[in-house]
Amino acid sequence: MSRIHLIAPSGYCINQSAALRGIKRLADAGHRVENQQVITRRDRRFAGDDAERLADLNALVTLDTPNTIVMPVRGGYGASRLLEEIDWQGLAERQRHAPLLICGHSDFTAVQLGLLATDNVITFSGPMLAANFGAEALDDFTQEHFWRALRNETFSVTWEGTGPACDVEGTLWGGNLAMLVSLIGTPWLPAIENGILVVEDINEHPFRVERMLLQLHHAGILSRQKALILGSFSRSAPNDYDAGFDLDAMIAYLRTRLTIPVVSGLAFGHEPQTVTLPLGAQARLQHQDFHTQLTLSGHPVLSE
Repeated sequence: MSRIHLIAPSGYCINQSAALRGIKRLADAGHRVENQQVITRRDRRFAGDDAERLADLNALVTLDTPNTIVMPVRGGYGASRLLEEIDWQGLAERQRHAPLLICGHSDFTAVQLGLLATDNVITFSGPMLAANFGAEALDDFTQEHFWRALRNETFSVTWEGTGPACDVEGTLWGGNLAMLVSLIGTPWLPAIENGILVVEDINEHPFRVERMLLQLHHAGILSRQKALILGSFSRSAPNDYDAGFDLDAMIAYLRTRLTIPVVSGLAFGHEPQTVTLPLGAQARLQHQDFHTQLTLSGHPVLSE
C-alpha cells in the first residue's frame, strides 16, 4: 500500500483525537503513516515555529520513498509566512522524477499554487488528515474520489451543476479562494491562460466571496480563463440584513458580469464530501442541462 508522509505547515491541530483517528484509519487500511510527530507540535496558533514548519516543506526535496503521498495534518493559517523561504526550485526538481503525490487544501493552497507557478508542478486539492480522514464518520464519497484521483491517469467527476452550456478544455487550477486572491501581485500566483479555474472557501459571507471574485475579474484573471467552477462555500449563510442576498444571488450577479461560463454546485472544499482535483492537470469541462462532467488527465499517480 501507500506511504503517507505528514507535514504541518499551517495551524496547530486543536483536534488531536481526529488526527489520531485518521492515522488509525489509514493504518488499518494498510497504509504506512510517517512523520507523525508533527501532529503535536505547537507554537501559539501555529503547528510549530516558522523554521519547523518551513523544514516540513523543504525536507520534501530529499524525500525519495516510492509511492508516497504528502498530506498536511490540517489547514488554518501559516503558509503565507513561509513563501519567501520555500525551496521552490528544489521541490520542482524533486517532482520531475517519481513525484510525490502532494495533497491538501485550505491554507495549503498557497504552497500548491506556488509550485504550479514555479515549474508547473501538479498537486492535488483534496482531503487532509484531521478534518477528512479523522472525521467521526469517514465519508465514502470523499474517500472514493481521493483514491480515484491518485490511482487513475485519466478520471472524471460528475455532478448536477448549474450554469450555461459549455464544452471547454484547459489547465485546471485554483483551490481556496482567499488564498488565491492573497497571491495576486506575487511570484506565487500562476499565470494560467485559457485555464479552468475552480474555487472554494469557508467562513466567508456571500458579499466577501463576491468581492474576491470581482477582484479576480478586475485584475484580468477571470477573462483569461475558459470557465469558472464554484465549489463549496461552507458556513456562508446570510443574515437578516442581507434581505435575500445569498450565494445564489451572488452567483446570478456574477454571471451578468463575466463573459466566461460559471458552473456551480461541485462538492469541492471544506465540506465532509469533497472531490480530489489535480491542480495543473489537463481538464475538459462539459455542462448541459444540469449534467456536468470534469475529466482530468496528465497528473502523477501511484504506481502500485
